Amino acid sequence: MELQPLIPDDREKISRLLLQGTVFNRGEIQVALEVIDEALNEAGKKDYQVFCAFDGDQNLAGFICFGPIPMTEKCYDLYWIMVDETSSRQGVGGRLLGLMEKFVAREGARRIYVETSSTAPYQAARAFYEKYGYQLVCSLKDFYREGDHKMIFMKEVWHGALG
Repeated sequence: MELQPLIPDDREKISRLLLQGTVFNRGEIQVALEVIDEALNEAGKKDYQVFCAFDGDQNLAGFICFGPIPMTEKCYDLYWIMVDETSSRQGVGGRLLGLMEKFVAREGARRIYVETSSTAPYQAARAFYEKYGYQLVCSLKDFYREGDHKMIFMKEVWHGALG
């Protein structure tokens, strides 16, 4: 498994990966690709960090996108993380998450936040975050639509909180 910063050639691979999945809807995929496009622009590099995971055959196994939260002091958002279905349960997501955590710790981050949906298709994502030490800190009822709550998870980064 090789983890690499985003390059322009990765955009189409990420697009295919997003479209293959069954969790994200068209609107979410469109926003994800807008963020990827912004990360590829020089001006967006300060707002978004994107890393890709490649298997031994140089196939895209997953990606992660994160960045500092505007108007906060050293807090970061995990915007997107996705693993190819054929690479699922092989540690790809954990490696990407670990890379992000080390990156933001080097930047002096205090906290990492991640938001997700309360609906059934996102249960695996919620379990994944909890497995890696993220705690549910807030639920905003009917945020996305009626019956679909915004679940906000957080992990402390500083004072040796990341191991």
